[in-house]
Amino acid sequence: MPRPESGRRLESADLRLIDHLHGGLPLSDRPFADAGVALGMPEDEVIDRLQRLLKEGVLTRFGPLYHIERAGGRFVLAALEVPEARFSEVAAIVNAMPEVAHNYRREHDFNMWFVTATDSPAAASAALARIEAQTGLQVHAFPKEREFFVELRLPMQPDDEARPDHDRSAP
Repeated sequence: MPRPESGRRLESADLRLIDHLHGGLPLSDRPFADAGVALGMPEDEVIDRLQRLLKEGVLTRFGPLYHIERAGGRFVLAALEVPEARFSEVAAIVNAMPEVAHNYRREHDFNMWFVTATDSPAAASAALARIEAQTGLQVHAFPKEREFFVELRLPMQPDDEARPDHDRSAP
């Protein structure tokens, strides 16, 4: 079960809230009140719980997902081949870029992968050029060509409610 940075176990209500909102926030005048009705909690409790979960780092982001290209923007998946001795330095440079949405280390020759999100294709090209200039490394860019929707839902449940993957009593 997820734990906040404090090490405190999440309450059942936190888990139910995360699970409920994973599918989307109601589109209404008072979406947190509507979510609260579905969960049996007042609107202010929904808001307070979300704020606490964000502050504690249980949730790293809470917001809509956009089709950025419909608004004229661009997402680009990019990779770098970073010498191990420079990895932390290059990660700091990449992560400092406001256009970088997220960054991952991988076990591969291309060991740093990141995504840029910009308001135009020209801004994406400029951001990648700045990363090349500041790191001295070639950026391998893979602009999005098609949109695929893959929803990964991992149900939130307390440890004592988890179902085993297999019968642990078998030899």
